[in-house]
Amino acid sequence: MINSKKTYWILSGAFFSFFLCWSFSFSLFPIWLSQHVGLTGEMIGIIFSFNAIAALFVMPCYGYLQDKLVLRKNLLFFIALLLLAVGPFFIFVYSPLLLSHFYSAAILGGLFFALAFGAAIGVLESYVERVARTSGFEFGRARMWGSLGWAVATFCAGYLFNKGPDINFWLASLSACVFIVLIFSLALSQTDQIVKKINEEHEEKFDLKLVSSLLFMREFWAFVIFVMGVTCVYSVYDQQFPVYFASMFENQQDGNATYGYLNSFQVFLEAGGMFLAPFLVIKIGAKNSLILSGLIMAIRIIGSGYADDTITISLMKLLHAVELPIMLVAIFKYITQIFDARMSATLYIVGFQFSTQLMASGLSIFAGMMYDNLGFPLSYKILGGVVLFFTIVSYFLLSSTQDVLNKKSTAQ
Repeated sequence: MINSKKTYWILSGAFFSFFLCWSFSFSLFPIWLSQHVGLTGEMIGIIFSFNAIAALFVMPCYGYLQDKLVLRKNLLFFIALLLLAVGPFFIFVYSPLLLSHFYSAAILGGLFFALAFGAAIGVLESYVERVARTSGFEFGRARMWGSLGWAVATFCAGYLFNKGPDINFWLASLSACVFIVLIFSLALSQTDQIVKKINEEHEEKFDLKLVSSLLFMREFWAFVIFVMGVTCVYSVYDQQFPVYFASMFENQQDGNATYGYLNSFQVFLEAGGMFLAPFLVIKIGAKNSLILSGLIMAIRIIGSGYADDTITISLMKLLHAVELPIMLVAIFKYITQIFDARMSATLYIVGFQFSTQLMASGLSIFAGMMYDNLGFPLSYKILGGVVLFFTIVSYFLLSSTQDVLNKKSTAQ
């Protein structure tokens, strides 16, 4: 098959460099839009909405193509080239266009960010998860390096932002160079005959009819409800959290730098969580793990609404290091246990990523308006209540492995 140890380190490095690039570009993105570009909360919400809408069109294509490609790296090469262009795009195209033609910038930026990051992460994660299943290593342990990459970049980003935001964007492109080298080295480390055989087997069995069958499955729509009502609302909450966090400091520059350090510490903890999460998910099951992550998300969002000092809001921020590893590992386990493994990339990118962006495309604008008119604290309490409601509903809708086994035995 594939050289397991070598492949693990190459893919871990790919995660590290991808998230390094993403973090340098986006960890302070809402602060950059607010403080550097000068956009209002509603305008920032529109930006995130366009990003989500663009991802809606890209994700199904990415998901279907990756399931067809299986272990071929065509999409990864394409994504690598886009990552390389991140720095010049932000500095010479996106920033000037936001000031002169806001909606044109929102559309163009949304498409670029969807292709390079928003939908691309689904391709990378589903690819690594598939390789992990065939190579004998845990996906969560490889994904852990992505968290470390984000942490390293974020630790520097807050300080560098105060020196000049453009520095972060150039470092993003530099990180992309490492990603490109690793993707090429991965191509050389695999046995061509084995890859060809796996690809041929999937090409014979995987088609659009198999994908369309998802639309008639109760389990698929239950999963989509969880994603839209829980993980999507959470992602919208997280969009402008850095702006609120920085506003709690007397000096905005202190807030920016502190957020960078805190976010870095949180992601280091998250990396440890990625290592431990598989043990918890195996112990309590994928469904229960999803519910647990939803409850932690609700606590964090509602708690942020009640936080009135920098220490409490920082503690709420750190809860992210607990819920994300559990949720991410549980989602892949849930998909492979409940659905056909041949559709893992489609299910992850469409069922999870696509559903998240679909809901976020409308909710981002609404959330931005709430922040401007109701303030962050009340808005967070409302969003947290929504997450709690859908977490409880999902407890009754999501299926366990035993439910699927019982259903199969009844059908026989």
